[in-house]
Amino acid sequence: MLKREGKWNVKAVILIALIGIIMGVVYTYVFNPLYNSTKFALNFLGLGPLADEIYSGLWYMAAPLAMYFVPTIGSGLIGETLAATVEMAFGGQWGALTIIEGAVQGAFNEIGFFPKKERYDRYSWTSLIIGAICCHIAAFVMCYFLYGWSAYKPVLLIEMFIAGLISSVVFDAVLVKLITKLFDKAMA
Repeated sequence: MLKREGKWNVKAVILIALIGIIMGVVYTYVFNPLYNSTKFALNFLGLGPLADEIYSGLWYMAAPLAMYFVPTIGSGLIGETLAATVEMAFGGQWGALTIIEGAVQGAFNEIGFFPKKERYDRYSWTSLIIGAICCHIAAFVMCYFLYGWSAYKPVLLIEMFIAGLISSVVFDAVLVKLITKLFDKAMA
């Protein structure tokens, strides 16, 4: 039976690696095509950049999943960075920049759980939501500068920020919590 691993050891490393690899494949072959289709459709309405944020929470999911299976400091950072690395290696459309984005997303997702080890063990709604919000803010600021979002109209930026915030909470917190509850139920 698979159980949560609360300290760094070989089993924890293998769990994080599996999560990173699985999520990297899902990012590349499931989320990226959905994103590309939506962005293509929204471009006809002049709202293509909105797709960046509508789907953003999907790309943040490896970190909280990693923190669930290995509830210790650094697991989210490593899990999300590894998922981003796998996505890049399989031909992700953002290239090597994906790794930097993954590291930022993983690190800021951990804010909801940091600094106390007990927060990783409890894996509460509050920790997940705070992590998702922090991750969204950090990723939004980073993308603002990396991708020249300063050229967008303020109204579009506000719409993007709100869409990303909703996406982060829905996918990075709520969906991940539901997935982990299903896992708990299956393992009971």
